[in-house]
Amino acid sequence: MTQEHLIVEKLGPVLSLTLNRPESLNAFSPQMILGLKEALKNAQTDEDIQVIVLSGAGRSFSAGGDVKTMGQSGAVQVYEHIGKLNELILQMKETEKPIIAAVHGFAAGAGFNLALACDLIVAAEDSKYALSFSQVGLISDGGGSYFLPRLIGPHLAKQFLFTAEPISAERLYQLGVINFLYPLEKLQEETTKLALKLAHGPGKSYGKQKKLVDQAFTASLAEILEQERLIQMLMVQTEDHQEGIKAFKEKRKPEFKGK
Repeated sequence: MTQEHLIVEKLGPVLSLTLNRPESLNAFSPQMILGLKEALKNAQTDEDIQVIVLSGAGRSFSAGGDVKTMGQSGAVQVYEHIGKLNELILQMKETEKPIIAAVHGFAAGAGFNLALACDLIVAAEDSKYALSFSQVGLISDGGGSYFLPRLIGPHLAKQFLFTAEPISAERLYQLGVINFLYPLEKLQEETTKLALKLAHGPGKSYGKQKKLVDQAFTASLAEILEQERLIQMLMVQTEDHQEGIKAFKEKRKPEFKGK
């Protein structure tokens, strides 16, 4: 299904979301943000969907904000637009299913931050990144001020944000921001392999683990320990746990169903 500025495809247990404004390097639009929110909302309640893959059509993942329209909006319009973007970012983190960013070409500004909001990043070796907000006298939006310092530390995050310098995929891979790095021609194939591997894993376990890891940056050790205890009480009652134990005893690979 193609929405305005977004291609939504259900590929078995994998939901593919493709940003689709290739003529503007997939710069954000209100329609794109709304489409992503609706697709994620539907995916959360669709038991057939186990993994979500986010990618970009054309030459790049996303250039972030649309530079062509900058300066045309007033403060109130900007406030409302970023509010919608914030809702999307929060929804991505609240979705209890793994979200994989498949990045090629450029991921700049809020486009880079959109990738950071995903749970895993698979990238092309020649992809390039930049937090270019300072070049137009702005600050980072889309959660970059939150995600990046937690991944690479405050000093390096400030360097990238202040200087807007280009960042290579290799450097981000070495810093642990990118999980997997492949030649461009293998990006789609390898992303699909990863998505299917996760899709055939214990989906409920992944969803709960995602939330615990994200909460660990703001919660105390005591709070995380208690959450682990409460959630584990639920997990031992799942079909996947019973299947995992049975498969271990029978010395075979488990056949998880995400239930």
